[in-house]
Amino acid sequence: MAAEKPADLSRIFILGESAAMGDPEPAFGAGRYLEALLNERFPSQKFEVVNTGITAINSHVILPIARDCAHQQGDLWIIYMGNNEMVGPFGAATVFGPKAPPRWLVRLSLGLERTRLGQLVVGLGRKVKGRARAPAWGGMEMFLGNQLRPDDPRKETVYRNFRGNLDDIVRAGLDSGAKVILNTVAVNLKDCPPFASLFNSNLPPASRAECERLGVEAARCHDQGHYTEAAHLYEQATQLDAKNPAVQFQWGDCLLHLTNLAAAQDHFQQAVDCDALPFRADSRINGIIRETGKQWAGRGLVLVDAATNLDAMPGTDAFYEHVHFTFEGSYRLALAWAQQVQAVLPAAATRGAAAEWAGEDACARRLGLTEWNRSLVLQSVIRRLAEPPLSGQSNNPQRVAALTERVNALHQRMDDAAAARARSEFLTVIERYPDDHYLREGFAEFLQSIGDLGQAAEQWQRVKELLPFDFLAEFQLGRVLALQGRADEAHTALSQALTMNPMLTQGWIELGNVHLGQGKLELALGEFARAQQQRPQDPMALFRMGQTLSKLGRHTEAIERLRQAIQAQPAFWEAHFQLAGELDAANQVTEAATEFQATTRLQPANARAHFNLGVTLAKQAQLDQAQHEFEETLRLEPTNQLARKYLGQVEVLKKRAR
Repeated sequence: MAAEKPADLSRIFILGESAAMGDPEPAFGAGRYLEALLNERFPSQKFEVVNTGITAINSHVILPIARDCAHQQGDLWIIYMGNNEMVGPFGAATVFGPKAPPRWLVRLSLGLERTRLGQLVVGLGRKVKGRARAPAWGGMEMFLGNQLRPDDPRKETVYRNFRGNLDDIVRAGLDSGAKVILNTVAVNLKDCPPFASLFNSNLPPASRAECERLGVEAARCHDQGHYTEAAHLYEQATQLDAKNPAVQFQWGDCLLHLTNLAAAQDHFQQAVDCDALPFRADSRINGIIRETGKQWAGRGLVLVDAATNLDAMPGTDAFYEHVHFTFEGSYRLALAWAQQVQAVLPAAATRGAAAEWAGEDACARRLGLTEWNRSLVLQSVIRRLAEPPLSGQSNNPQRVAALTERVNALHQRMDDAAAARARSEFLTVIERYPDDHYLREGFAEFLQSIGDLGQAAEQWQRVKELLPFDFLAEFQLGRVLALQGRADEAHTALSQALTMNPMLTQGWIELGNVHLGQGKLELALGEFARAQQQRPQDPMALFRMGQTLSKLGRHTEAIERLRQAIQAQPAFWEAHFQLAGELDAANQVTEAATEFQATTRLQPANARAHFNLGVTLAKQAQLDQAQHEFEETLRLEPTNQLARKYLGQVEVLKKRAR
């Protein structure tokens, strides 16, 4: 962003949290769709959309960001925030420092911690794709122990603080000369059960038991499709515990099936308001936003009521989980913003404007959203849904299955012809927007997906040139170089990334991988240990430590680390497979068989796992099961002569046993 804004440029700031940032992939978030819409509709005008949204922050952190933006000649501010007021810094359920202190104390704390806060938000602002989560960010699981009752008095402090912060943010924008688009916050109402429920602490034991009984009976009726009876039972339960979010949500779902949409919406909203893990903006937060919008109306501010205008009852059509938009949801939010931007553009900017807004497909092409890039985003969401508290929601299996089906459908379209078209479309758009680093990042990821690592490295090198101080570009370049076997160059790039951001946990893991591949085991172990120190439960750091310890001959420690990796991520099939090998080598054959069985359950098409399982079963004289595993190995890998040999030996042993 240039310090002096050109006269023919419209500069737009977006302020908010992860939803505003565009999580799970900012390159395809609402801000990027907005940029595409404006570029296509008004080709004679230049637009610069500066997205300051960051994961895990809230209005306490957004306020100083806004004051910095006030000096950057913005023409328009878009404010979309409110999901993290309870769980973000200084919230009532936060894991970041004191809970719900008064604003004056927050200001004092932020003044003292400004440097450390800056380091945190920079790390959270650029995300490493793949298995890892953002540096220093342990995900929603961090908050499981910080549940709030609906009537917790600290929530009132949070609402007061939010009102004050929001007013100051709006004032900063308007005083800077910018127009302001203030948004209410849309959340997933109908397809996101509450993350946690707490019974009324004053409920007598007998009443609680009755409430639980009614809930069980109602759930049975619901599952049988008897929605009228179930709704009646849930209504009785709320007479005992009106603020139980699980009961409110299930009652709402019954009413939705009965097409009583207005009543269903009311109960879904009550479920959000009473959720004991408040990761979504509730009705009080949106009420404060609406009141602030009225207060400043006519003075350069317009209110976009996204909570109601995008969809009367939002669900998985707009959201992947609780608050983060799907591609379709991002487009719809961006279109609502674009319509308001159009209203404040100078007349000169609209000369030669297109007659209509670009459709979602046209915007997707402008952003480089190919089948490969869509698949990468959806797979990242699926991995996220495997972690608490999302993994514990009642509809999570269906949610994961639907996303998996979408990924499989995308993969069916990924042939050579589609790859050639996608490459051509990328090159065409890059020729038009050569300095769009997001576009080049997406092209690099596409190239990696189709195995063109050389061209992928060239794109990451170009991103480095566009963003010379960006640790992520260095990291991704290092990772691609490592995949090419260019270990020394990979080491240089990864070391530079870690110099820029020492808290880049995945960077330590990748550097360790380079040294592991070179046989520099002690160096690798130290780097994996550094990663594990930063994130003690990181499954990949633990797994790599286990691998390295095994190569060093420290097998007891290796087994311990591999078990920890599995505990952190039970579906980590590679860890199960590695642990099985360690246990087998230690003559713990029964335990080894259990781990090989886990591997085959998670990876049914893994011929080597079936073969090794067959061997461990044969060692235990479980010949029928061993025969089945060798036969399965040969079905998957017909040329496996060793499996054929062992199958014959098992058949001989079975005949002798008769």
